[in-house]
Amino acid sequence: MDNFKNSRRQFIGKSTKAGLALTAISSLPAYFSACASGSAAKEATGFDQQPLPYAYNALEPVIDAMTMELHYSKHAAAYSKNLKEAAQAEGIDANTPLENVLANISKYSTKLRNNGGGHYNHELFWKCMKPSGEGKPSGKLLAAIEKDFSSFDAFKTQFSDAGKTRFGSGWAWLVVGPDKKLVIGSTPNQDNPLMDASELKGFPLLGVDVWEHAYYLKYQNRRPEYLEAWWNVVNWGYVQSRFEQQA
Repeated sequence: MDNFKNSRRQFIGKSTKAGLALTAISSLPAYFSACASGSAAKEATGFDQQPLPYAYNALEPVIDAMTMELHYSKHAAAYSKNLKEAAQAEGIDANTPLENVLANISKYSTKLRNNGGGHYNHELFWKCMKPSGEGKPSGKLLAAIEKDFSSFDAFKTQFSDAGKTRFGSGWAWLVVGPDKKLVIGSTPNQDNPLMDASELKGFPLLGVDVWEHAYYLKYQNRRPEYLEAWWNVVNWGYVQSRFEQQA
């Protein structure tokens, strides 16, 4: 059994064996099987919190140092800790790519759903930002955005609106949908588009946290102001790399 599990993980992690990877995860929903094939599998998410890729104050003035420190070291750290507790209690191998667990999240507890989603979402969120973002994407990603949303400005408006209108806590997303078209949507709480229980499905390229703890110290109740400022720190190079995995 251990040899089987190890082989399965190796299949998922090697883009040169995409066919074997799809066989190994054939029980997953079709939309995730497509996402997990090819080079996208290189970036499988583990259960441990990874180091923040920049200093707490690196995204100022958009995101202040105190918010970033509390967000990363308290909120996000708790999701990782609670995810590992839930996985152990529910018999999930902690070496399993988290994406595989999320694709079948409806089989597991609410604790696993909330904390698995919270951990995945934050691990992606940190990478989607950088000091002094590029302003806008380029190349094939920009062309796809302009094709599917008419213009980059129209895309930004629609994406920001998804975050503004998400009632309560949640996330706004840009995803590659099952038909390979770009789609904007939002999810409640710590749900994400990889979950079989999510109405929005696809491979997430870009996500923004609209829980109050992500912005309240600086922006109070002004979520639209936070979202407008957030575009200045988007790491379009990273988003582009995720898009190319799905091309």
